[in-house]
Amino acid sequence: MKRQRPYLTARSIEDLWEYHTRLMAGFGFDRLLYAYTCFQAGSHFSDPDDALILTNHHPDYIDAYIGNGLFRDAPMTKWAAQNVGSISWRYMNGQLARSRGECAVRDLNQRFNVTAGYTISFPIAIKRAVGGIGLAARPGLTQDDVDAIWRDRGDELETLNHVAHLAITQLPATGQSRMLTRRQSEVLELVADGKSVQDIAVLIGRKPATVDKHLRGARESLRVETTAQAVRKASVLNQIFIVDPGKPLIKEAGRRDRRETLPR
Repeated sequence: MKRQRPYLTARSIEDLWEYHTRLMAGFGFDRLLYAYTCFQAGSHFSDPDDALILTNHHPDYIDAYIGNGLFRDAPMTKWAAQNVGSISWRYMNGQLARSRGECAVRDLNQRFNVTAGYTISFPIAIKRAVGGIGLAARPGLTQDDVDAIWRDRGDELETLNHVAHLAITQLPATGQSRMLTRRQSEVLELVADGKSVQDIAVLIGRKPATVDKHLRGARESLRVETTAQAVRKASVLNQIFIVDPGKPLIKEAGRRDRRETLPR
C-alpha cells in the first residue's frame, strides 16, 4: 500500500508518470510506453493524436514507432488491442515477421534494444476504449530474466500498473501537444452542462460570436468536426472539468489545520 499511495496523491499525470517510471525501473523496466484511447474502431487502430500517450523511450524510437505508424504492425500492440491481461514478450520474439511493417518493427526494436519485456492490457468497461502499457527491460536483461522477475513479482507489478492506469484516467494532463485554452475549456464545460451559445455568452459576459469563436478553436485544436465530439475528446483527454493541480486532492487523515494547534 505504501507504494500505491503516491498514485493516489499525485496532482497531475506528469507527477504520477515521473513516480511510476522510477518505480518500474527499480523492478528492471527502465523504458515504458503507455497508451489509452476511447476512439478505437474495431480492429483498426485509432489516430495517435486521439490517444493519451506517455513514454520515456528515446525520442528517435518514438518518432519511428508512433510518428511513422509502426505501432500498427507491432505484435504486442495487436495483442493488447484484442486481449486483457499480461503477456511475456517471448510471444513476440517467437513470431516470424512476415510483412514489411513487422520487419521494420523488429529491426527498430533491435536497434534500440527493446527486445525483452512484458505487456499489460487493462480491462475497460467502455465501448471503443483500449489501454495498455509496454514494459521494456533494461539493457543486459534477457527475456528469461524478465520472465523470472514476473514469476516472482508479477502480481505486484500488475497491481501497480493497474493503479497507475486508473489514476492517469482521472488526472489533468498539462503536457499534451494540443492543449485547450482556459476559455475553450470553460465554454466546452458549459456546453456539456447543456447551455446554449446564448446562455454561455451571458454567463461569461461575451458576445455569442465570441463564444462561437472559442468553440471553433476548441474543435480545431482537438481535430474534430462537431462540438459534441470536442466535448467527448476533451473529457477523455482530461482537459475539461479538471481540478486545479495546485490544490490538494486528498486531505491527510489526522492532519489538523495549523490554526487548530495554536493555544486559545
